Amino acid sequence: MPLTVHQFPCLSDNYGFLARDEATGLTACIDTPDATAILRELDKLGWKLALILNTHWHPDHAGGNAEVVAATGAKVVGPAEVTRIASLDREVNGGDTVMLGETELRVIETGGHTLGHIAYHDAADKIAFVGDTLFALGCGRLFEGTAEQMWTSLQRLAALPDDTTVYCAHEYTASNARFALSVDDDPALQARAAQVFAMRERGEPTVPTSIGLEKATNPFLRAPKLAERVGAGGEPDYKAFGAVRTAKDNFKG
Repeated sequence: MPLTVHQFPCLSDNYGFLARDEATGLTACIDTPDATAILRELDKLGWKLALILNTHWHPDHAGGNAEVVAATGAKVVGPAEVTRIASLDREVNGGDTVMLGETELRVIETGGHTLGHIAYHDAADKIAFVGDTLFALGCGRLFEGTAEQMWTSLQRLAALPDDTTVYCAHEYTASNARFALSVDDDPALQARAAQVFAMRERGEPTVPTSIGLEKATNPFLRAPKLAERVGAGGEPDYKAFGAVRTAKDNFKG
């Protein structure tokens, strides 16, 4: 039976995700950006929380762990770095699997935004929860890792099937689109950006996205094709990515 994902906005630009295994009724929350919002949504849906699945240690992803655990008794799973701010019941690394009822989630190593960042992939339902590694038309800042590490992580995600639904943790897409248009004039990007701007004008979420859509239009995944435009012609792919990331960090649009 499938995994049902309930998405809701919280904080200023985060999304919360509750994932329910329909075979057993067990539910996981992906990160804990806002404990009050998570508990409210669980109560509204009548879902029983079994797991907290952390992607990385940042407070807008693991800061609500203690409050959610106190209210639900959920077990906490995540990378070792989460212990910088919260306790873990199980530490996981790339290649491990986590069972939510009958749903198998494979852990993918996606360091770069933070050194120990991970993602969770449900191959059967073609769903990936990617935290702050990959965004719609963007990627996470390199707060701890290197461009080479992040490029490698993005390639792991890009290797997933194109029809994989990608749940990223923030509504950054309009600003990402404005930057993307400054470095890439591909018609597919232009069409997507117009759609994104219209959706945000209507107050509609641009998350989730898909692996195929990101491969076709995301400037960070398209970095090797943009190497000349960002001053990295002839450089390795990860250096082209690094140049695009630096350009985004300095972008004022």
